Amino acid sequence: MTGNHRDRLAMEAGDGRLDFDFLMGTWTVHHRRLRTRLSADTRWEEFGGTCAALPVLGGAGNVDDNVLHLPGGSYRALSIRAFDPARRQWSIWWLDARDSAIGKPVHGRFSDGVGTFLGDDMWQDRPVRVRFLWSGMTVHSARWEQAFSADGGASFETNWVMDFRRAP
Repeated sequence: MTGNHRDRLAMEAGDGRLDFDFLMGTWTVHHRRLRTRLSADTRWEEFGGTCAALPVLGGAGNVDDNVLHLPGGSYRALSIRAFDPARRQWSIWWLDARDSAIGKPVHGRFSDGVGTFLGDDMWQDRPVRVRFLWSGMTVHSARWEQAFSADGGASFETNWVMDFRRAP
């Protein structure tokens, strides 16, 4: 069996490598994020942005180029995603142009229409468990949420929400 044939069979079998196909294309994004994370802050700031996503690695990965229009000025960032067929899961990295540092990855998959991705990182010199959730995926919309846990995942504080709308 050739590699291409094996890949086609895996895709037809629903192994998860097509799960981010909904995101491909151009989007307008409404951002909402907590002003201060892990501090019981309830004040949110809102701002706009754009996202342009495209497949890479023959469909086994994708990238999206983001422009975020923060109240203090705009910046660019990049999401990089790669699918591991052996584990049937995605890894996601965030690259922020303000400091050119790539973040630690989160790993996970979609189940029942929700993508859940978890990883360990640091926030202001504290270890945190990071959770990304993707939900509400349609041809015209999607939602991404980021949450941090300072107690090893026992509880999470959602600190960033992005609502995607397909650009005309």
